[in-house]
Amino acid sequence: MNALPRRRPLLLALLALPALAGCGQSPPVQLYRLRAEPPQPFTPPPPSAERWQLLQPVRLPDYLDREAILLPQGRSGVLALSGHRWAESLRDAVPRLLRQDLALLLGEAQVAGSPLPPGWTPTRLLRVELLALEADADTAGAAQAVRWRARWSVSDPTGQRPPQMQVAELRVPAAGASIDDLVAAHRQALWELARRIAAGG
Repeated sequence: MNALPRRRPLLLALLALPALAGCGQSPPVQLYRLRAEPPQPFTPPPPSAERWQLLQPVRLPDYLDREAILLPQGRSGVLALSGHRWAESLRDAVPRLLRQDLALLLGEAQVAGSPLPPGWTPTRLLRVELLALEADADTAGAAQAVRWRARWSVSDPTGQRPPQMQVAELRVPAAGASIDDLVAAHRQALWELARRIAAGG
């Protein structure tokens, strides 16, 4: 009798979960969150005179505005994983974590959201649009990485400096084939986006 493969594609394993429940019972729903802690060590920045305001909303594609965790299917399809959901919507989590990560990279007192704290005057206005934040699969359908594509602009509220526009794309490999690894790659992707923005692209 042939030995089973040691590692099956993630997609096939997840699709088999409902069958394992049996007797018409639905499997328990597992909730996943993007952790607040930065995914890697960093060096606190030196003091700066710049004050950044992250303008709302941080725009996301409409297909990301759902509870289910998505995997790619075919050339252009996506599969909502049964029993695996975000504990917080990405539309809420992304701007919150992006502002937090920018504060860590630029200085806590140098970054604010909307509305502004009393007496706080920004020197830079940051607008961010996330064009893609999705799993990237291999030819067998197993999630291998998270890919993000974003564009952002940094402008001077006084109009004395012209706006700076940036577009970037990055693929963040997942450490393994589990959903936890996929969620961790999403968190790493957001951290890398904040690093790109803080570094000026």
